[in-house]
Amino acid sequence: MSTQVRIGFIPLVDCAPLVALHEIGFAREEGLEIALSRETSWSNVRDKLAVRLYDAAHLLAPMALATNLGLAGPRAEVVAPYVLNLNGDVICASARLLERMAADGFEGPEAMLEAIRRDALGRPVVIGVPFFFSTHHYLVRYWLASAGIDPDRQVRVEVIPPSLMADAVQSGVVDGFCVGEPWGSVAVDAGLASIVLPGRAVWAAAPEKVLGLRRDWVEERRDDLHRLLRALYRASMWVADPGNRTILSELLASDRYVDAPAEVIERALSGSLTLTPRGAQARVERFMVFHTASATFPWRSQALWFHGQMARWGHLAVSPESATIACRTFAPDLYREALAAVATDLPGANSKLEGALEAPTPAASLRGRLFLGPDRFCDGAVFDPDEVA
Repeated sequence: MSTQVRIGFIPLVDCAPLVALHEIGFAREEGLEIALSRETSWSNVRDKLAVRLYDAAHLLAPMALATNLGLAGPRAEVVAPYVLNLNGDVICASARLLERMAADGFEGPEAMLEAIRRDALGRPVVIGVPFFFSTHHYLVRYWLASAGIDPDRQVRVEVIPPSLMADAVQSGVVDGFCVGEPWGSVAVDAGLASIVLPGRAVWAAAPEKVLGLRRDWVEERRDDLHRLLRALYRASMWVADPGNRTILSELLASDRYVDAPAEVIERALSGSLTLTPRGAQARVERFMVFHTASATFPWRSQALWFHGQMARWGHLAVSPESATIACRTFAPDLYREALAAVATDLPGANSKLEGALEAPTPAASLRGRLFLGPDRFCDGAVFDPDEVA
């Protein structure tokens, strides 16, 4: 008899490993039955995980930390033993904002930045993000700050569910946004916005979503966790295979999952993006990464980077205890327990310098076959987790 695992998710392309886990049969091979539940907002997913309506969840990486730190919603001890994907976000500006700046010769990301610098709308530019404690929010803040813009004074942030970003632009609620695909492309295809920057241009290896579980579930059902992570690892490999993109896009397009055109979903999976309503194209390497270069490994240094950004922007009173909580949230030890026998290779450490690699680079690993990177930040900074107090 199969063991059921209830998982909540948000309709985004990066829920792909969870869909493959269920639809392609990887979970059944491990004796698990996956019950996927589609939600509209991140707060719904978080709250239902906290009150045990879900066993696991598709979670924003910083959201897992914020939950453990008691910064948002009901406090719960969440553990993230698996990263579902790196990257996959886009920063977009509304057509009306870009048209205003085009008259002065600005386009693309510089048009958005210059509009903010000039106060071109006569008020702070409003930028939508899917959740306050999200990778999107911290990437936007990092990008703006690297351009000399104060994100607390010169812009205003609004939280909008991912699938409603295009509606928010159309109604004038936001002037731009950062969101996971396919919702940026949906706004482009509707003629409402242009993609000015992929998220990976801000941080080339940003952990976007994680598999979040309650720590009590993990402790009580360790064997089920191992089976779940083994199945998920194989699902991630399948999702990352270009030969599976067509069938994966069609699966995700279903109204049970993302409910968006398969062609738009396939763009995100391939990194072949349509940037503007006029059809400008770009090929973005490593736009959304599901498997290579230990993409699924939950580095504690990633958790500490988010912890540092929360502190930088006054969202967290930093302390030795808060750093410890951040480290405990990402759980490489659980990843190693579950995947030692099946992973291609495992890193030799649980933390690393973030932002140091411009190209794929050999890294210390158990079998000596691991390459990491690229993982550069847009400002060239390097984050050393050993310097965290």
